[in-house]
Amino acid sequence: MAMEGYRGFLGLLVSALLVGFLSVIFTLIWVLHYRKGLGWDGGDLEFNWHPVLMVTGFVFIQGIAIIVYRLPWTWRCSKFLMKSIHAGLNTIATILAIVALVAVFDYHNVGSIPNMYSLHSWLGLAAVILYVLQLLLGFFIFLLPWAPVSLRAIAMPIHVYSGLFLFGTVIATSLMGLTEKLFFVLKDPAYSTSPPEGLFTNTLGLLMVLFGALILWIATRPQWKRPKEPDSTLLQSNGGTAEAVEGSAAVNLANNPDKSDPDPNSEARKRNFALDETGQRSTM
Repeated sequence: MAMEGYRGFLGLLVSALLVGFLSVIFTLIWVLHYRKGLGWDGGDLEFNWHPVLMVTGFVFIQGIAIIVYRLPWTWRCSKFLMKSIHAGLNTIATILAIVALVAVFDYHNVGSIPNMYSLHSWLGLAAVILYVLQLLLGFFIFLLPWAPVSLRAIAMPIHVYSGLFLFGTVIATSLMGLTEKLFFVLKDPAYSTSPPEGLFTNTLGLLMVLFGALILWIATRPQWKRPKEPDSTLLQSNGGTAEAVEGSAAVNLANNPDKSDPDPNSEARKRNFALDETGQRSTM
């Protein structure tokens, strides 16, 4: 299937993957070179898992999950397969984020440091909770065939907006966390004197912002949306059994190519349109 502006899409996709991968590498270099490495001892080394897992899962993997439907070489794959891949990536991101929270809470408790006093911690915990809810609702409404099409149609724009909003919130919260950490650890030389670690970590923050901008641009271009399938099928719940119903408008048009649809607002056409809208995208 041809994609409008394919070269531009490919260039942005490669750029996003490169910048996202660099963000993860920069985070690892930061904690391994400047912050003494990784461990699970309740001390600074355990805390270092927090930025590594958050950037890897909550930023990079979440970003890939958002644009997975836009990859043109997957357009011939079934919607269920793409939904499963999308849900799987988001599940991995959720697990990494939860482990990252465990690391930082354990670090605070061992060191008798107060929990949940900063704006970074408020937004971070809220983002994780909302992300888990987003994942669960997406699983039960869009991945499983039990939800009625009317519910999917209502939930889809909310689901898409929530995904994009959470992605932006996660990046903003990560930037707050980086700055907060640098203020705590950079005393001699001070952060205000622009030491090498400060400049390096600021560059990491810029990479995350650029990654977020590329992902959001790719995800919001209508010409790069997964195309609607001409012979869509509608899954309806029938006593707990999923039943595939062919769109009658598409069938009539195929059987009578010289005739136009006498009733363009028919119920069957509405159902096909609802399926196309709910089936093309899962979350962002």
